[in-house]
Amino acid sequence: MITNKTDLLEYLEADRKALNRKTNKPQKYDWIWKYQIVLRKLEYYSNVSQNIWTKINKKYYLYKIKNYERTLNFSIPINVCERGLSIAHVGPIIINDRAQIGKNCRIHVGVNIGAAAGNANAVPVVGDNVYIGPGAKLFGEIRIADGVAIGANSVINKDILEENIPPQYYEKNGEIYISPHYSTVAKPCKYTAIVVSALLCIIAGIM
Repeated sequence: MITNKTDLLEYLEADRKALNRKTNKPQKYDWIWKYQIVLRKLEYYSNVSQNIWTKINKKYYLYKIKNYERTLNFSIPINVCERGLSIAHVGPIIINDRAQIGKNCRIHVGVNIGAAAGNANAVPVVGDNVYIGPGAKLFGEIRIADGVAIGANSVINKDILEENIPPQYYEKNGEIYISPHYSTVAKPCKYTAIVVSALLCIIAGIM
């Protein structure tokens, strides 16, 4: 959490390195780096002792962050992501305000990190150096260990306490499922796309 100016500078530097930016000043159309700078400054002015100056700056950066969120389709609360945050692309990213995201987290487009149904306090705790691939969903009171890489479109509702465990699939009634260690959500059969394409070709030939 950013509680002083030193923290702010350290967070900004860690974010810059994680985003692989060469300078502290964003390029004209570098919306992600601009967004992260505003996010960190809003955290700073929200967490330090409040006076007239800090309250004015807090309102200013709150206004700016709302504009960025509408434009970039981000919903990332303050004081949730540790230093070294790296947002990969513009696009929908939603994080619950009670979740905890560790240092050096790489987050791709389409990620949703939320509470369990019916329990707003049951939220994920993500460790350091975690990669979250495009479209991944993390729900409930789960813990993700340091160094874990979560693949694209994964649905995670159970703890992952070891680094980079490969997904385990099994077959049941002609469908391919992913192991409950990762999710209780069924994954489509790998041959589905081939079957659909073949059917379309047959239909086109008949017509």
